[in-house]
Amino acid sequence: MGFVLGSKLIAPPLLLAPMEDVTNLPFRLIAKRIGNPGLVFTEFVSAMAVHYRAHKTFKKFRVHPEERPLSIQIFGGDAETMANAARLAEEAGADFVDINMGCWVPKVCKTGAGAALLKDPVVAEGIVRSVVRAVSIPVSVKVRAGWDYSLFAAPDLAKRFQDQGIQMLTLHARFAKQGFEGEADWRLIGDLRESVSIPLIGNGDVKTPEDATRMLRETGCDGVMVGRAAISNPGALGRIAAALEGRPVPNEPTIRERVETAMDHIRLMVDYERGELGSLDFDESVMGKVPRSDLDPEHLACRALRGQIPLYIKGFPGASALRGRLSQCSTVMEYEDLLTSLL
Repeated sequence: MGFVLGSKLIAPPLLLAPMEDVTNLPFRLIAKRIGNPGLVFTEFVSAMAVHYRAHKTFKKFRVHPEERPLSIQIFGGDAETMANAARLAEEAGADFVDINMGCWVPKVCKTGAGAALLKDPVVAEGIVRSVVRAVSIPVSVKVRAGWDYSLFAAPDLAKRFQDQGIQMLTLHARFAKQGFEGEADWRLIGDLRESVSIPLIGNGDVKTPEDATRMLRETGCDGVMVGRAAISNPGALGRIAAALEGRPVPNEPTIRERVETAMDHIRLMVDYERGELGSLDFDESVMGKVPRSDLDPEHLACRALRGQIPLYIKGFPGASALRGRLSQCSTVMEYEDLLTSLL
C-alpha cells in the first residue's frame, strides 16, 4: 500500500511531519530505524537564512542514505529567495522539496511566510511557480485549511498549486488561528480530495494505528502524516506503519526499549554535532564563515535534547522524579546514568 511521488513509491503511506527542533537528521534516522515511514521531512529551512548564509541553517541540509526518500522543507515569503533555497536543497541531495504554508507561529507569519501565505493566494501561487521552475525534483506544499474559520482556503489554493506543477499536497486539518487547539476536522481533508488529482496527505491528530486507518478510510486521502505523536515515542510510527500495511501491530515499546532509543538518539546527536553524521553534497563554501563555539559537540548535543529526552520516559514509574535532572544533563554519561536508573 502506498502512492507514487515523482518516480518514487512512498510505502508505507506514512509520512513523518517536518517539526522545528525535532526532525533533525538524528531523529529522522531513529524514526526510519524504528518506524520506517515511507517519507521523512527535515526541519523548516528558512529561505532568508540561506540567503544570508546563516551557518546553523545549513546543518539542516545534511543527508544520510539510510533516511531516503527525503524531503527538505523550506519557508519564506519571497519567490526569488525561495527558488534559490529550493535549488540548494536539490543540490544537497533532497529527493523532494516541500513548501511550508502551514506554520502558524508569529515569528514566521510576521515575515509573510508559512501560514500567512494563506491570506494572499496570488503571492502564494507565485512562490510555488518559482520553486517548481527552479528545480527538477518534485515539489509539494503543506497547508492549513485557511487562516481562520471565515474561509476554507485550501481548495482554491490546491487548484492553483496543482496547475503550477506541484506533485503532492498535505493538509493539516486545522485553521492557522487554531494553532494546535481543538480537534482537527478530518472532513476538510475529504472535501479537499474532490479538488485535486495529485496525492493528498492528511495531517492532524493521528496518534494511533486506528487513527491512521480511519483517516484513510473516511477521507480518501493517499497518505497519513504523523508529527507530535512521534516526538515522545518513535515506536508509534512502527505501530502505525504495520496497520497501514496490514501487518500485525507490535506492542507499545517497553521502558527498556524507550531508554535504548533515547540513548541511541543522544549518541547520534553527538555525531551530528561533530559533523560525522550525514553529508553535504553541495560546495560548503556557500555556507559562509563557521561561527566559533566554546562548547564541545557533546555538550551542544546534550543541551539540544534536554527538552526531548524526558518525553521518551513520560508516564513510566519514576519518570517525573527524573524530569528536572534530565533537563540539566551535559554529557552522554549523565543521561545514561539517569535513564538506566529506571530499569
